[in-house]
Amino acid sequence: MYYEDKIQTLKSMFGVKDIALQSDSLTVGQERFPILHDVIILSDPTHYTGFVKAALRARTEGRPHDRTGFAEDIQFTFGEEWKAYSEILPEHQQELAQYFDLVDLNSFRHARVCDLGCGNGRWSYLLKDRCRELILVDFSDAIFLARKNLALAPNCLFFMGDLQALPFKKDFCDFVFCLGVLHHLPLPCLEAVRRLREFAPRLLVFLYYALDNRPVYFRVLLKTVTLIRRILCRIRHPELRKLVARAGALVLYRPLIGVGKVLRPFKLSRYVPLYEFYHTKSLRRIEQDVYDRFFTRIEQRVSRNQIRELGDTFAQVIVSDNIPYWHFLCVR
Repeated sequence: MYYEDKIQTLKSMFGVKDIALQSDSLTVGQERFPILHDVIILSDPTHYTGFVKAALRARTEGRPHDRTGFAEDIQFTFGEEWKAYSEILPEHQQELAQYFDLVDLNSFRHARVCDLGCGNGRWSYLLKDRCRELILVDFSDAIFLARKNLALAPNCLFFMGDLQALPFKKDFCDFVFCLGVLHHLPLPCLEAVRRLREFAPRLLVFLYYALDNRPVYFRVLLKTVTLIRRILCRIRHPELRKLVARAGALVLYRPLIGVGKVLRPFKLSRYVPLYEFYHTKSLRRIEQDVYDRFFTRIEQRVSRNQIRELGDTFAQVIVSDNIPYWHFLCVR
């Protein structure tokens, strides 16, 4: 059993001594959590994906039905996104360095680090040799892809669950990162950041920026893109979604990147939407972001000043000046 040598870690995370591991489940006190393909299922059965429902249908009866704050379409979209783009790409290494510019990665050597909203596990894959332990959490079927991508990493634990309702104790880990997740939740994303305060002393977050450091025409273009997104996000057919993602990359992203390259010698490329972040990306990587942007119904955006208001909850909030905007470190 995969978790046989991880019992002490599980006891520490849940904050209890009464834990029993079976081949198909983990019992914590009076609560029994199914285990499917080495993923511990923390989600309420009313939040199960179709895949999990089919696999565990004999075990889902008699549980409470509470869908408060749960967005099934968001869960579906991210599960489908990572099925379509399951691989870990070379540019993800560069992106990791960009996101973690506020953090000394050497400090993870003896740490338990949690990847909240892990998707296909790309960031954890790149950190697996730097951390003592990695906790991966996602509420979609992407968690099973993360398990496959980290099949050779024995220091990882995998959980399917809603980050708003995790049954772990306070400070169950040393460091949490949550990149590109909270702005898609059906609750104010900054309030979601505040709720994560209990998880660890330090928290690294990326939220979509409100284009507050860009010219006004960026925000005008965003309104047009938002209208298109609200239509496209209703598409459910997987092949049509991939076709739209490819078209968006070729018809929208690539041309703008080309304009940025032309203007770069004149130091004007930063005034071209999309250029700054995507000019070094492969077509495959751009497609994945098009999918992410245009098939997700909920998209919140925040300014640097709004992020600084988190100072009412954290002792220190450091916002990076670098792309991607905005990522920031909260210290309790």
